[in-house]
Amino acid sequence: MPVIRRLVFLIFKLAFLMAVLLALLVCAACFYPEKFLCVDHGPATADVIVVLGGGAERPVRAAELYHAHAAPRILLTGRGDDEINRQILLAHGVPARAIEVENQSATTQENATFSLKLLRAENVRSAILITSWYHARRAEHTFEHYAPDIQFYSRPSYYGFASTDWKKTGVGKRMRLEFLKIPAYWIRFGINPF
Repeated sequence: MPVIRRLVFLIFKLAFLMAVLLALLVCAACFYPEKFLCVDHGPATADVIVVLGGGAERPVRAAELYHAHAAPRILLTGRGDDEINRQILLAHGVPARAIEVENQSATTQENATFSLKLLRAENVRSAILITSWYHARRAEHTFEHYAPDIQFYSRPSYYGFASTDWKKTGVGKRMRLEFLKIPAYWIRFGINPF
């Protein structure tokens, strides 16, 4: 009987320690979300810039990188805002011949799988991913999961780390959803976020 009691005590002790560690992790994520969600590789050059659908700041960032010669062309991915993003690129001086559009995807997982068909057909070996800072980790790991043969560089479009920015830009809600989507992608698609 004493062995069983010790075993039960040990299990409870481990469960308590895990709960404390999880609580600490959640607190840290609440106060420093950029440490968990944002991935930025810094300056890089690649075969193509891939812009995930979303905020209008994303194609603006892609145009900046295009003009800085980070890549010779841009692939827009995402149904719904592809034409708006294309118009933003054109308005920022990106020539139409440098823009390609994938307009069937509706999720990050679809962004990756549909875009990769185009990238592989063009023998792309490296790509710069443009998305919002709070979406950068999941986007990068999703693309890497489906294409380990391609080198991806994350270059987020917007750095609204200050919590005062979250309410006025709507980032707070999207950021909180991202904390749910990361483990959901791990469970559903096997995409490791680490």
